[in-house]
Amino acid sequence: MISMSPGRPGAGVRYLFRGVMVGDGHRPAGTALRAAQDEAGVPPGVWKGRGLAALGLTAGDVVSERQAELLLGEGRHPDADRIERRLLAQGKSPAQARRATVLGRPIEHNRSPKTDKAKERTPWLAFDLTFRPPPTAHLAWALMDDEHRQVLELCDDAARDKTLAWMEESVAEIRSKAGGKQRARVKDGLIVAIFRHYESRAVDSRPLLHAHAVVSVRARRPHDGKWGNLSADSLMTHIVAADTLYTLYFMEEVSARLGWAWEPREVTPGRRPVMEIAGIDQRLIGWQSTRRQQIEDALPVLTAEYEERQGHAPGERAAYALACQAADQTRSPKRKELRSLSQLRAAWRDSASRAYGADVVAGLAERARAAAAAIWARVHPVVDVALAAVNVAAVVYVMRGAFKHHHLLAEARRHLAYVLRGRPHRSGLDEEIVQTAIDGYTRPASRRMLTADLRALYPHDTEDQAVLRALTRKRSAAPYERARLAAGALTARVHALRRADRLNSRLRPHTVPTTPSPRPSLRTGQRAGRELEPMTDVAAVELTSRTLEAAVAEMAALLQAGVRERAADRRSPLKSAAAPPPSVHQPVQPAPGRTPPTGGVA
Repeated sequence: MISMSPGRPGAGVRYLFRGVMVGDGHRPAGTALRAAQDEAGVPPGVWKGRGLAALGLTAGDVVSERQAELLLGEGRHPDADRIERRLLAQGKSPAQARRATVLGRPIEHNRSPKTDKAKERTPWLAFDLTFRPPPTAHLAWALMDDEHRQVLELCDDAARDKTLAWMEESVAEIRSKAGGKQRARVKDGLIVAIFRHYESRAVDSRPLLHAHAVVSVRARRPHDGKWGNLSADSLMTHIVAADTLYTLYFMEEVSARLGWAWEPREVTPGRRPVMEIAGIDQRLIGWQSTRRQQIEDALPVLTAEYEERQGHAPGERAAYALACQAADQTRSPKRKELRSLSQLRAAWRDSASRAYGADVVAGLAERARAAAAAIWARVHPVVDVALAAVNVAAVVYVMRGAFKHHHLLAEARRHLAYVLRGRPHRSGLDEEIVQTAIDGYTRPASRRMLTADLRALYPHDTEDQAVLRALTRKRSAAPYERARLAAGALTARVHALRRADRLNSRLRPHTVPTTPSPRPSLRTGQRAGRELEPMTDVAAVELTSRTLEAAVAEMAALLQAGVRERAADRRSPLKSAAAPPPSVHQPVQPAPGRTPPTGGVA
């Protein structure tokens, strides 16, 4: 998953240098950055992003402390010291030399008394995006051998870089004009500093492979090449879509490099499941998620206080706020001592072996491979764009009511992760699913919002949401449970329409007499004399099936009667002699009350 937090001058910069850049421990005052990183056993930070070329940096270069202080702490050029010395040697004043190193508007502008609402405006200098793989990936990375650890780290790097590239191309916008009202795509790209961490911040640390991607707010405008600020709204709006894309890429990288498969795991009944590596013992997830257990222990107390204060149970938003409050209350301070990765891995293996047995820890890789083989033997991942679009539209509609493009995009990526189980997806498939859902199953709800429109599936219904209203009114069920019920109902409807289309379009080489089918009754509110549309629902499919079965049975009876008649003719020589020669055509006399056949099978 991906979480986002702002980096502001003051406390935000101090947290960056004292915590993020040196792992999850504590950096003593006066300790050099590289020495603190070596002591903590974490690798040094590296630069990423296409925007580095404008600053003279290269992707993969090590992030020095002075570079981070200038760019991420002051919004200046990372090589500002050399630029200032050169300008001072040319006769420029110190103020002019400093102003030449500032990228865009200096942060002192927001502290000026002339600035409107100067006390309320705190500039953002960076965005801290934290990338975390699923919990079972932490376990495999921490408890397996070094080869699997290195491969999982490569998978995390690849998934993170692909997600950042998508954010550069499709999400990042730069503000311009008064109040930042005008938005445009950045000219070059993002400037990102990557810092990898290995453990959680709890006192009894647990494995938590994650990386902090500190994105500089500075970027260049496309029309004039000048430096400006990124739009925080664009990044925050698409953070969930980026999260689902990162998970999808990570699953594909792990399956391609290690051959493992993924399966859904229901963390909370009725809530959205998460994708986990198949074959990993679920007990180890509880051993690893001590932080979650602390939050779950504190949450009932806060919920009881809320019910006593408000007089009713908390809703969805209130429950989320209470969960955040429980997380803040149970947050423990970071450890003072630092340990290397080898020391951490040895301690984790020893703790897991004592809790669940050495055989559980030693056989993780073999069980993951066996579970993957079983999954690929029974699961054949195929993405049906039409069914995926219906599923995505139904889930997002029930969960939100009104939604936007990025809500559909996030759900489409969740659908691909669930269906493919780690198999690679075609580039642009997620956008194709979203566009199919927008074109076929949505309509505008306002100037910026969309909502579901099911008239393509239910053309006779006067209210397009009537099929979902009974499901969405089941307030006792969780929102995602209602969403899955609605998605299942619409998926069954699509299957019924497809079966009806196949039956109606099937070629019939012979004319088969059928019993007349009853004329469908008019729907309520339908005018008499109006031409009815052909039935395409489940009742039509069943009626067509019964008609075909009756026709086939009648044909079989007629054929058997003809076989018996020819056999009787061969047994009777007198009747054969009295029969006329084949070349003579005699008129057929119809039986009383019957009309002569006009062709086809009688």
